[in-house]
Amino acid sequence: MDAPNPSAVPTFASRTPLHIGGVGLTVRDLDRVVAFYRDVIGLAVLKRTDQGVQLGAGDASFLALEHRPDAKPDDPRSAGLFHTAFLMPTRVDLARWLLRMAQNRTPITGMSDHLVSEAIYLDDPEGNGVEVYVDRPPETWHRTGELIEITTDPLDIDNLVAAADGQPTHTGAGAPAGLRIGHVHLRVGKVDTAEAFYRDTIGLAVTRRRGGASFMSSGGYHHHIAANVWHSAGAGPRDDDRAGLSWVSFEAADAGTFETVGAQLRAARTPMTKTTDGFAVRDPWGTRVRFVGPR
Repeated sequence: MDAPNPSAVPTFASRTPLHIGGVGLTVRDLDRVVAFYRDVIGLAVLKRTDQGVQLGAGDASFLALEHRPDAKPDDPRSAGLFHTAFLMPTRVDLARWLLRMAQNRTPITGMSDHLVSEAIYLDDPEGNGVEVYVDRPPETWHRTGELIEITTDPLDIDNLVAAADGQPTHTGAGAPAGLRIGHVHLRVGKVDTAEAFYRDTIGLAVTRRRGGASFMSSGGYHHHIAANVWHSAGAGPRDDDRAGLSWVSFEAADAGTFETVGAQLRAARTPMTKTTDGFAVRDPWGTRVRFVGPR
């Protein structure tokens, strides 16, 4: 029997009781944004309709681009998306992707070593933040109870690129089959309010607080959701007529988790809307949060 391909194996982030299932973005120039996520991130176009495009990797669809050419541009001072974080299955995958970015001279906005992960940052054509990262082995993370040490240190670029063995991801090869959205980082108006919703109501655990930001997760991951006020302190509800973040979805690994989240939201008297595969609510700033049952 052949050994499993590590680039196709689900990562820890996607094996927790709750994990990120997908992100929806409202975009003004659909073709330009599709080209970015296809050609730069490597996602495959899985479905195209008059309303938009769905992209993903392997057998999974996890990024929906909703076309609204009349939408107003996103306002970075408002509540919304700070970045969508695409998690590479292996360090070699990230290294080869970074080497291709360098060869293509793709603009990068930042690189960081977070102790739990190595991360590269860039923006899509409409200013939506993007992180492409790889986790270090969870057994190496520094834990104190539920808290996990997350730093922002300079990335050792030479050490990372060396893992590629001089072989960049080939243009057109696409993202590895195991790539998924590992976490979503939000702009919010108040961190305490974000914790009250994502921790106290949904049931995520706070794993780190730092300088106007909170990091929250399910199942001991370093974070599935982060919320910061770095540019958006005091922000009120989102304007649904703006481009940018449309929705975030969580997938439940089992029926019990799915039912528990629903019960907690009902107990908090959170308005809920049925969807074809679960239900949806809105967070305190009006961002739609969807919950999908086990597949």
